[in-house]
Amino acid sequence: MKRTRFRDIVKKELQGPSLTVKWALASSFFIFFVFTIFAVITYKTSVKLFVEKERENVERIVVEVTNRLSNVDDELTVTKVFEALKTPTPAEQTSGYSQRTAVGSILEMDSVIAELGTPSLLLSIYNTDGVLLFETQSKNAELISEEKQEAQITTIGDETGFLMIQPVQSKSARENVGYVQAFYELSSFYEIKNRLLFTLIVLEAVSLILSSVLGFLLSSYFLKPLKLLRDTMEIVRKNPQSDAQVPAINSKDELADLAGIFNEMLDRIRRYIEQQEQFVEDVSHELRTPVAIIEGHLNMLNRWGKEDPEILDESLNASLQEIVRMKSLVQEMLDLSRVEQVDTLYANHTSNAKEVVYQVFNNFKILYPDFQMTLDDDLSNELVLGIYRNHFEQLLIIILDNAVKYSTDRKEVHLSISRTFGEFEIAIQDFGEGISPEELNRIFDRFYRVDKARARNKGGNGLGLSIAKQLVESYKGRIDAESVLHQGTIFRIYLPIVKDVTKKDLEQG
Repeated sequence: MKRTRFRDIVKKELQGPSLTVKWALASSFFIFFVFTIFAVITYKTSVKLFVEKERENVERIVVEVTNRLSNVDDELTVTKVFEALKTPTPAEQTSGYSQRTAVGSILEMDSVIAELGTPSLLLSIYNTDGVLLFETQSKNAELISEEKQEAQITTIGDETGFLMIQPVQSKSARENVGYVQAFYELSSFYEIKNRLLFTLIVLEAVSLILSSVLGFLLSSYFLKPLKLLRDTMEIVRKNPQSDAQVPAINSKDELADLAGIFNEMLDRIRRYIEQQEQFVEDVSHELRTPVAIIEGHLNMLNRWGKEDPEILDESLNASLQEIVRMKSLVQEMLDLSRVEQVDTLYANHTSNAKEVVYQVFNNFKILYPDFQMTLDDDLSNELVLGIYRNHFEQLLIIILDNAVKYSTDRKEVHLSISRTFGEFEIAIQDFGEGISPEELNRIFDRFYRVDKARARNKGGNGLGLSIAKQLVESYKGRIDAESVLHQGTIFRIYLPIVKDVTKKDLEQG
């Protein structure tokens, strides 16, 4: 066969994007989609947590300031506000709080009130008339509303933040003594928010690029066996006579199995093609001689032989003999062709060993009463063999027919059946001509005859043993031959055993 290399392939242009590109795009899109969902969830969750934290912080400060101012008995003044903010509450005094001196600076207050110094927080305190008494930053902010307002995001001027208004009620008088208004500017929050959004977008773009490159590399790596398989198919499509095969794939996955199955399929197809070519070659070669003989006799009769009854009778007999031999040859060639398809047509067929052997043995005893035939049976139970019954019978007939055909003065044939190392063994021995060591290795070749002249007289075509060997090997068995010239030959056949058959199985069957 002409050998073709992968580098000699003229690649067929694809009708669309390759599977590698499709896989890379699909994996990139999937990773991009997943990362986008993750980024959106992360962004929204982070923003929400940050907003809630800032809201809680504003509410905590306003509540703390309101609680301290509520200790004032009457309307708030500047002095009372400062005194209330720097003086510990009664609860704090009870718990052992030690009062510290605070002179005019808000930084000297306790840790909670110290948060009033946060640059983003503008906390203002008003009396009941809305007059500003205290603020953490010098902005002269006006009281927006006298109604209580929970912390919510509001835009004041060009600034956006949390606005919270809390009326102050005196604990003793149960009257409104002032108002606390807090505005927490969220510029730092929006800066962090924008920075987080930018970071996520950059990471998403980087992930898209990396996933595309990684997806392409991974798809190229994992789909390489598929590409090799495609290239091999392309070679075989262009040159059916090529012996190209998929290179060995060591990935030990489904693609490796696929490559192995494909190579096995190619080998089987090529074997069938070779068998077909061999069949045609053998038939044409073997039929050439009988056709030439018949043609010679017919030409002779056409010229002058038909006028001579003796020549006419001799030519007709010779032609008929050659036609019979041709018919036998064609039948044997067809049998051999069918045997070569055993693995696809008869793979699961079985037969009973002893039953078939005894049947064929008894038939030969009837056909050849002048022969002394003996059968040694060393089997205690019936055995089921993995071979089609008709093929098993054909195999035995071929070997026994050879044993009878090539026997000389000592007309004896011995058979023995036994079980050897988990296999069924049958030995067939004759005491005839025997085969020389030089020719023993060729007796299973097609059309090979040890003595062509004598074989032709006995009707042999040299295909029987070839068919027998092909049959045995098709059913995963083996056949051997031992011979001594002028003393005889023994054939040993080994076939796989499917199971033992007990008496109970026979009764139930």
